[in-house]
Amino acid sequence: MTAVWIILGILVIVVLYIWSLYNNLITTKIRVSESWSGIDVQLKRRSDLIPNLVETVKAYAKHEKEVFENVTKARSQLVSANGAVEAAKADNMLTGALKSLFAVAEDYPELKASDNFKELQEELSDTETKIAASRQFYNSNVLDFNTKIQVFPNVLLSNLLGFREAEFFEAEGVEREKVEVKF
Repeated sequence: MTAVWIILGILVIVVLYIWSLYNNLITTKIRVSESWSGIDVQLKRRSDLIPNLVETVKAYAKHEKEVFENVTKARSQLVSANGAVEAAKADNMLTGALKSLFAVAEDYPELKASDNFKELQEELSDTETKIAASRQFYNSNVLDFNTKIQVFPNVLLSNLLGFREAEFFEAEGVEREKVEVKF
């Protein structure tokens, strides 16, 4: 009779452990999704600012068609990106295109003096700061989630329960370079 109670006790402990593990992993996975949506919101905010910025610069620099096309193409790739890796690549393309756009702006002193351009530039700078903070928050949650599914004994059950590693939002080579924007 005592052996039955011991077996039932062990079984209850195992079931409680699996239940707790599952709930903990679900909670952490939801945090990863929520933090990804924070990045997504900020990237969309930046994408919404870009047409205004392009139009402002276009008014002063009509012959810089290729720069505008590159920015527009990079923006559309970012808007249609799926997942962290694809979004990071599209974001890197957009960052490079924006650098070209700002380089063009340097050639037009009256553009740099434009209140509309300055305001858009400040909004873009603010958005870049928010994107960086959102990336950091997302990657922190991904680290927490990935660690939880890889540590022992969780690793034995996490795959069986259907949990897979989340992708980090990583900077590509271009983004790792020091950026100097002068106006």
